[in-house]
Amino acid sequence: MEQHGISKLDLKRRNRMQVLKILKQRGPTSRIDIAAALELTRAAVTIITNEMIDQGIIAEIGEYKHISEKAPRGRKKILIDINNHYKFALGMTVEENLVSVGLSTLSGDVLDKRNLKISELTDKKTIYSFFVKSMNEVLSDNCLDQSSLLGIGFAIYPSMYQRIDIATTGGKPDFSRLQRFMSSYTSLPMVFDNSVKGTAMANIDFRKNSGPNRRNIAFLQYGKSLNFVFTNLNEPIVAYDNRTDFVNKMIIDPRSEKVCECGRRGCVENEIAPAAVLKKIKRNFSKEQTPFLWQAAKGEPSAITRELIGAAYGKRDAGVTEVIDNVFMLTAVLINNLYFSTNPQKIVLHKFGFSAPGTPLDFERLKKTIAEIGGETVADSVTLSCIEDKHHFLSGCALAIRELFYNCGGYSADAEENSHHE
Repeated sequence: MEQHGISKLDLKRRNRMQVLKILKQRGPTSRIDIAAALELTRAAVTIITNEMIDQGIIAEIGEYKHISEKAPRGRKKILIDINNHYKFALGMTVEENLVSVGLSTLSGDVLDKRNLKISELTDKKTIYSFFVKSMNEVLSDNCLDQSSLLGIGFAIYPSMYQRIDIATTGGKPDFSRLQRFMSSYTSLPMVFDNSVKGTAMANIDFRKNSGPNRRNIAFLQYGKSLNFVFTNLNEPIVAYDNRTDFVNKMIIDPRSEKVCECGRRGCVENEIAPAAVLKKIKRNFSKEQTPFLWQAAKGEPSAITRELIGAAYGKRDAGVTEVIDNVFMLTAVLINNLYFSTNPQKIVLHKFGFSAPGTPLDFERLKKTIAEIGGETVADSVTLSCIEDKHHFLSGCALAIRELFYNCGGYSADAEENSHHE
C-alpha cells in the first residue's frame, strides 16, 4: 500500500531543525520561549531538547537573568544554546586567485587554515592535490579524526568551474568529478555549491552581533566579474543559485558609448568590472593625464595593477580620478537599483575596493556617493563583508554547516540510519 504523510523521523528532524534555527537566530533561549515560538507543548520541547543535550548538540548554560530587580515567581527559565564545538566543519574554497582550506566551529570561529595563491597557470592537479594535503594536515595538526567533523563544504567561484573540470549545463554546475576524486581520500559527507552563495551564507551565519531580526541581505561580490545573491528569511532565493553573474548584464549607464558584445549599452560588465576599468584608465594613460601612474608603471600599460590604480587615485592623477569617480557613481547607481528591486535589510559588499579590497577610504567614498544618488537610507544599508580573504574557506564551512547540521536537525548520516532501525 502506498504511504502518505510525514514519517516519525521526518517530524522529529523538522522539530529539531526548528529548535536549532531559533537558537541560531536568537542565541540562548529557554524551552518555554522555544515552545511558544514553535507552537509546541512545553513537554514536547523538553523531550526534544533533552535528547539533543544528551547527544551534545545543545547545552544548558544557566538561568535567565531578569533586568528588573524583582524576578517573577514560579519556575526559573533555564537557557539553552547550541554547543558550537559539537562537531567541526572543513571548508574548501576556490576563488580566482586563492585556494583556501580550513577548519571552523559551528559558529564560524577559525581553528586552522591553509591558503594557496594561484594564477592562470595553476592547473587542476595542483588544486586537487592541495585539497587532499591540506585536509590531512588540518586533521593531524588538530588531533582530530573524521568522526569529529560534520563534513566538507566545497565552495567554487563560478569563473573557476572550467579551470577545475566542473562541467555546466544550462548554467548548472556538475560537481561529480570533484566528488569522485575526493571520495577516494575521505568518507566524509560533502556539500558542493557556488562560493558566492556560500560567502553570503557565511555573512549571515558567522557575522557577530548581526541581530536576531535580520532576515534578508543582498550580497554583491567583486572579482573579474560581479556576482549577486539575494536571501529571504536567511535563505538564498533559488532562482539566483546558478546564475549569480546575471548582475553583469544590468544597465547602469544607458548613455554610454560602449556597447557590449551581447548588444547592451552601459551594462555592469562594460562599465565597472575590473577589466572595463582598466581599459578606461589605459585610454587616459599618458605623462600629462596620469603623471604618477605613468612614472609608477614606467610608461608601460601592461605594468598597471589594481594597487597602482589605487595609489594614483590617492595622488589625484587627473586621468585616473576621472575614471574612478565615474566608477563610484555607476556603482552607486547599481547598488541603488539592487536596493529598490530586492528591499534588503543590508547590502553586503565582498572584495570591494580599488587600492585593496575593503579599503575604508574607498568604502566611505562609495557610501557618500550612494547617499547623494539614492539617499541616506540606501547608504546606511551598505556594509562590508565580514569574511577576510585569508578566511575564504568559511564559505565552504557555511555551506556544510547549513546542509549537514541545521537542515537535518543535527542528525548525522549514521544517526539517521540507526533511527530507521529503531
